[in-house]
Amino acid sequence: MGRGRWRTAGSALVRVLLVWAVSTLTMLALAGILPDFRLQSDDGDSITQIGLTAAWAAGAFGLLSALVWPVLVRALLLVPALVLGLLVFFLNGSLLLIALSLIPDGRSEVAPETAVVVAAVMSAVASATSTALAVRDDEAYRRRLYRLADRRRRRQGRAGASRAAEAPPGLLMLQLDGVGYEELRRACGSGLMPTVAGLLEGSHRARSWRTDWSSQTGASQLGILHGSNFDVPAFRWYEKDTGEVMVCNRPTSAAELQRRAMGRTGDGGLLTLDGASRGNLFSGGADQLALVLSVSARRGRANRSRAGYFAYFSDPANAVRTAGSFVAEVVREVVQSLRARIRGDRPRVSRGGLYPLIRAFATVVERDVVVAAVIGDMLAGRSAVYADLVAYDEVAHHSGPRGRDTDRVLQRLDRSLALIVRVAEHAPRRYRIVLLSDHGQSPGETFLGRYGLSLKDLVRAGCGLPVPRRAGRTPSGAEARAAVLAALHRPVEEGEEAHPGPGSDPVVLASGNLGLISFPDIPGRASRARVERAHPALLPTLANHPGVGFLLVDGVVLGRDGRVARLDVPGEAEELLAPFGPGAARAVRRTDAFPHVADVMVNSAYDPRTGAVHAFEEQIGSHGGLGGEQGHPFLMWPTELSDPGEELAGAEAVHAVLRRWLREADGPQVPVAAPVAPPAERSSGDPAVRALASDPAVQALASDPAVRAPASEPAGEPVEETPPGGENSGSLPSAGVPARDEIR
Repeated sequence: MGRGRWRTAGSALVRVLLVWAVSTLTMLALAGILPDFRLQSDDGDSITQIGLTAAWAAGAFGLLSALVWPVLVRALLLVPALVLGLLVFFLNGSLLLIALSLIPDGRSEVAPETAVVVAAVMSAVASATSTALAVRDDEAYRRRLYRLADRRRRRQGRAGASRAAEAPPGLLMLQLDGVGYEELRRACGSGLMPTVAGLLEGSHRARSWRTDWSSQTGASQLGILHGSNFDVPAFRWYEKDTGEVMVCNRPTSAAELQRRAMGRTGDGGLLTLDGASRGNLFSGGADQLALVLSVSARRGRANRSRAGYFAYFSDPANAVRTAGSFVAEVVREVVQSLRARIRGDRPRVSRGGLYPLIRAFATVVERDVVVAAVIGDMLAGRSAVYADLVAYDEVAHHSGPRGRDTDRVLQRLDRSLALIVRVAEHAPRRYRIVLLSDHGQSPGETFLGRYGLSLKDLVRAGCGLPVPRRAGRTPSGAEARAAVLAALHRPVEEGEEAHPGPGSDPVVLASGNLGLISFPDIPGRASRARVERAHPALLPTLANHPGVGFLLVDGVVLGRDGRVARLDVPGEAEELLAPFGPGAARAVRRTDAFPHVADVMVNSAYDPRTGAVHAFEEQIGSHGGLGGEQGHPFLMWPTELSDPGEELAGAEAVHAVLRRWLREADGPQVPVAAPVAPPAERSSGDPAVRALASDPAVQALASDPAVRAPASEPAGEPVEETPPGGENSGSLPSAGVPARDEIR
């Protein structure tokens, strides 16, 4: 045992010395290249003296990075994540200035702007060197992973070690936001996602499931994590009883939705037992949180949602790498947007303003932090982990569901999955990995781009209210105005406007290709007769518009050419909504029963031949309503778990399946270890994962030298044991697999 410890300590010392030597040479090279950076006194020094100065500076910079950087990051946790990412370069440059000031006799000098460049290069080179050393030493990498778990078990004694050894498999649930079932098949078949394709060839199966009418992350993830998405009619909606607009990605709204769901189910959520929630809108009842929106509005110590940022950015090499990737992604988006304009791509939406920064945050910062947190959860041996990777969804909205932009995102997501799968092999317990999505994406030109006016403009025109002059001159606007004149049975001079009373303007909101119209001056839910009395031209104007598929008004579905279907008459709604696919009538009927459903629900037109819809938002890849692949996400599971069943309709059904899988083990789902903070959290300089062994598919992400396991929290009561399910075999999907069939 003593000999092994000395060998390990010796190997660590050799690696430190090698990294120090490479950093010294890097600093010498930079001093020779950059005019505003010198490592000698004004009178000149010998080569030996310059080398010693460089070594001193490199050592001081490395020591400051290890000791001071974690403190700086923790102090800046209250700074918005986007700002923190941009501050990384300047903070690192400041550390270099401090390190150079410690050199005796003033033998160094650097301009502040040059210090930023030097610090970034130094951190990147040190990270690359550490990575190269770890890659060449597979045994050191394996020992490093197991040492994290071993030290944690030793703190608990033999009882803790016995629990870890006998622990049932954990369940790792990774959500690929917005990746539809057909898109998954295409990506696997074309080689974009070799890791996922490899799982399907060997150990996993996949199939599609149907979303609710509101096919968006808020409704789907609330149902998946908390077992109820009742009364979530869209991504955003107006509640007459409070006069507020609920928005699923607003922290206060997310917290309220989670509270309502827990009140309806009487349960904390899917992750209440030793669970972790990473990058999600909702907590799922987990104690371990990182980037969880529903708790981000909390103040003080109760808010642990930003803990993932500290665990990741406390290592300066991680911070510099992610900041560099962030800048590269911003540049990539600008170039891709410019290329789309030059080619004259259609459809196309604006991609300027803050969007390049938002895209870079979703595809780089959030991805890196979430992946790091998931790795820490596996090394800590947590029972249930649910994480959301949002990169594809964000890019698809502005670039379309398919194309070179989204293909590159899928490739990078697959590399992240490869890293997670590889680390799972070294976790203290075995993990069953489930991949799923919350919705798909349907392509199509926006409603505004296709018809020249927004849904809000069309509604106002149908109500006889003022509209922008541009919208009024479009064919749709002119038709709506003519319908108003005919409905009022009186001529109106050109330019005459309606003047509604206070509070009579309708509230028009959009959720992808689903629109919601509410009338604040009508208490409660407005009946069809009440809407027709108040605005006689509105419903015909909407129902007969070529960009509208159907309307829902107080239990009645309205289609084109005067078609009407009552939801309480069997078969009527099924016939009218047949073009939108099986289950459409059921989804609409369920939403009609929500207390906060809008007075008028508007679903855009859908072309079954092309799968295209018209988003009421500025998105050429959209989701939120019925029509096309947006309503057909996927569920992919290990064959050792029981089959989810023939039909999965709605997010609540997926929750029930995941609940069942959590119980399918040889014993109750108990935490691997007692609630003791792992050593990695106590020692901020202690990295959790070195680079993975020479796998080119994961080299980009595997260059992170440090990922920590967040602190463990007390676990709840064990869930009841149920018999395990049957086993099935699987094979790679082929072109002959029918649409929305299982991938076997």
